[in-house]
Amino acid sequence: MFKNLTLSLLLCFSFFTSCAQQNIVDFIGEWEGKTTNKDALNLDIIVKKLSEEDAVFTLSNNKEIITKKFKFDNRINLALGDNLIFSGIVNDGQSEINGFIKSKRYLYPAKLYKKGDHFEGKWNLSIIHYLQPQSLRLTIKEGGGSDDEYRAYPILGNLWCNNFKKKNNSISFTDSNTGLEFDGQLKPSEVVLNISLEGNFITKTSFKKSIKHKKDTSINENFQINDGWELSKNRLVLQKMEEGIRNDSLVGIEGILIAKNGKITYEKYFAGFNVNIPHGMRSASKSISSAIIGIAIDDKIIESVDKKLYDFIPQAYQYTKDTLKSKITIKDLLTMSSGLDVNNKAYEEYYQESNNWLKTVLEAPMVKVPGTYADYGSANPFLLGVYLSNRLDVPLEFYMADKLFSPLGITNYILNTDDTKAIPYFGGGFHLTPRDMLKFGQLYLNEGVWNSKRIISENWIRESFKKHTRLQDRRDKNQYGYLWWHDTYIINEEAITSIEARGAGGQFIFIVPALESVVVITAGNYRNRKGNQSREIFAKYILPALLN
Repeated sequence: MFKNLTLSLLLCFSFFTSCAQQNIVDFIGEWEGKTTNKDALNLDIIVKKLSEEDAVFTLSNNKEIITKKFKFDNRINLALGDNLIFSGIVNDGQSEINGFIKSKRYLYPAKLYKKGDHFEGKWNLSIIHYLQPQSLRLTIKEGGGSDDEYRAYPILGNLWCNNFKKKNNSISFTDSNTGLEFDGQLKPSEVVLNISLEGNFITKTSFKKSIKHKKDTSINENFQINDGWELSKNRLVLQKMEEGIRNDSLVGIEGILIAKNGKITYEKYFAGFNVNIPHGMRSASKSISSAIIGIAIDDKIIESVDKKLYDFIPQAYQYTKDTLKSKITIKDLLTMSSGLDVNNKAYEEYYQESNNWLKTVLEAPMVKVPGTYADYGSANPFLLGVYLSNRLDVPLEFYMADKLFSPLGITNYILNTDDTKAIPYFGGGFHLTPRDMLKFGQLYLNEGVWNSKRIISENWIRESFKKHTRLQDRRDKNQYGYLWWHDTYIINEEAITSIEARGAGGQFIFIVPALESVVVITAGNYRNRKGNQSREIFAKYILPALLN
């Protein structure tokens, strides 16, 4: 199976013509490389207690990368650099540290276990599909600007690079999501890049011009792994669908999983993907945000969906409150009906490009009375995250892990943060493996129970699935629950209803109560207008197979 690492760059650099400098035209095309150490991006975390109060934190691979002394306490909040923080909570018996590494805009779970006189764990920078250690890929093309501009475009991933600099044959840039830093040289037949973190070298990669590859048509199947799922003996066969994926009549599909009667009956990954790769859920993450709000209501942290937003908005932003805004409730945010003028595409880009998302969203004008009109957007769930964070006595990411991810056995994930890089962004962007996405859907199909353990109340699941509003700005005017979509598919003249988590690019969790089934489709159709192809596959191939 061919694995690649996509360095998803959006870089512009000038074309110099001096004889000592490489001609950038010669670098147009695809480049492949490997790290000097195949496990270089799978980092070891060691916390060693020096005394009852003092300890030392070490981050390493085959060599030490970062070391820092700190005061050991039951709660750890350790700054390792300008954009790198380790936070941890030590359990009562001091046998574990449940932690997170916050690197730029991403939160990575990092659980450390007591081993002798120290705690140890892992931080795997290679768990996203565009950060796999086996092979790296870089693509350079001509830019769309003037004749002396060139750009490196993404293939699979969405690393966003900035601070690009070029001097003679030296280049450097950083990734605005992960905080990784790249610097190196353009050489006659290769591009050599160092990968660093907070100025600390991790590994080196030499890129060679790529041999033209055929489209990766591999299909990866998985056997039983210890994650709580059982595999059905009655496996679905979807040959025509797979042929369409192979011959590119169905484009960009990366994973399809189906569970029926609580067991996986179909699970295949395409184009080099596999069971261990967390996938960017985009806005399908909103349904996870809804689950966390429901758990907080079950825990009496939030009294009810009728609580007012401004009751727990920070004091610094209370000036934005007016007669209509004072009426916005948690339910209004869950149903996309706050009345704030924030849900058109232009405004969503506007607030996400502003210097202060919360200020920009709360200063938006009201265009409807809260609860009377629903239109889809990310600002409403973003406000839910801010609201809940202000009601908790632990960081939001720890609450999510303790109440949802850990009970589901979900450990291999990443949380995107908001503009403050301080709390998980409830508007979207979480990364889960497709199996864990399927698990989340099964939790809702089971009315809040996973493997005989109740995680969410039955009442919250039922309320979440009710048709509270209708999205007026959507072509289909879909009915909408608490951050869950409703749709109906006509299969052989039979109407099949589905409750769905939906994300850009083709990320879907379909829950079909009438068929006791959950379907997950992941895809990479972000810029080709094929995002809805996942729904077409669901209707044309999967539902008929489930009905038969």
